[in-house]
Amino acid sequence: MSIDDELRWDGELTVTRHDRETGTTFVIRIDSTRLGPASGGTRAAHYPSIGHALADAGKLAGAMTLKMAVSDLPMGGGKSVIALPAPRNQIDAATWTRILDIHAENIDKLEGNYWTGPDVNTNSSDMDQLSRTTKYVFGRSVGNGGAGSSAHATALGVFEAMKATARRRGLGTLDGRTVLVQGLGAVGGDVVRLAAQAGARLLVADTDPQRLEAASLAGHTVVPAGEVLRTPCDLFAPCAMGGIIDSAAAASIPTLAVAGAANNILTDAAAGEVLRDRGVLCAPDFVANAGGAFHLVGREVLGWNEDDVVERTRGIGRTLDEVYSLSEERGITTEAAALMLARARLSPASTAAATSATPAAAAASPSEPPPSEPPLLPLPSAPIPAAEAKAGLIISIAEPAKRAADIPAKRGP
Repeated sequence: MSIDDELRWDGELTVTRHDRETGTTFVIRIDSTRLGPASGGTRAAHYPSIGHALADAGKLAGAMTLKMAVSDLPMGGGKSVIALPAPRNQIDAATWTRILDIHAENIDKLEGNYWTGPDVNTNSSDMDQLSRTTKYVFGRSVGNGGAGSSAHATALGVFEAMKATARRRGLGTLDGRTVLVQGLGAVGGDVVRLAAQAGARLLVADTDPQRLEAASLAGHTVVPAGEVLRTPCDLFAPCAMGGIIDSAAAASIPTLAVAGAANNILTDAAAGEVLRDRGVLCAPDFVANAGGAFHLVGREVLGWNEDDVVERTRGIGRTLDEVYSLSEERGITTEAAALMLARARLSPASTAAATSATPAAAAASPSEPPPSEPPLLPLPSAPIPAAEAKAGLIISIAEPAKRAADIPAKRGP
């Protein structure tokens, strides 16, 4: 995978930095600031190459743009990838702290054009560490003034997506249905719990023996990781890494519906067409997994309470009904229908209407706006100057960065 090829993308900004001491490479990609400052979690992983890290960050940043747009949140899309020299569980505490401190410096240099939060291999404690250097952080621990983990909200949204998808596919409720959940981390584990409470028969897969043992003790059936795409089920819920279904897998996966927490579940549009032609109903991931964004942006930026977050998250099922109806009316895939909705909200006319309204109205909060609106966060109106590219920090700009729409300032310390 060529680094040159991966740097040629349609997003607004790519930031890279390498730390020789730890052997770590940092990537931040801003896909869009049309609706507001870019937002996206920090993912830490051991990648085969820097090209793979760039590609992953770019795809995930693009998915965040779509997620924020289709969810009516006043943020753009971005993503951080920390390409580690070894798997995360082999990185000692001192090295990890240095890595986080450097990442925080990189974020701070973007002066509010990009905000981050937890993702794969990062958590609220890591966000606390980042916040010692930069204020552009979501998902700090509650004790440090943040909203805490977004895992439960993400899982609740996926659960609502599963119910809506099963209902639309003619399966009725999840009661008595066979659901295969791939990935038993913080989100996937909660999805399993919610589905079990709804009466589903759970098949589970993971690479962590301890997670599998716990699931087995809870009465769920363990499926070998290599058999996930060959195991019959009514609904498949991928909740691990993305890129799980390509065209070949789509042609043979023995399920009636797909709805999960993983980002970029489909490798390309062709996979979605194959699923559609086979009658497999697929919930677009950037709609299904938006609960975490409601939790973090809603609580830490828009001043929502927990009831507001739950109400908006439960609305994911209604959004999917809209997506599925559009898909049927236009004869297009569900992914294409969700893209149409997102792009309509990213259009100049739509964004002009949103930015002319009050911040609370633009956010479409389910509750009354607070009596006193917080101050607006001023953002740079021009790309970061080349002089900022120092101390190993390289900034590659694909096109002039658009001015970000102002949003309410972050609450808390």
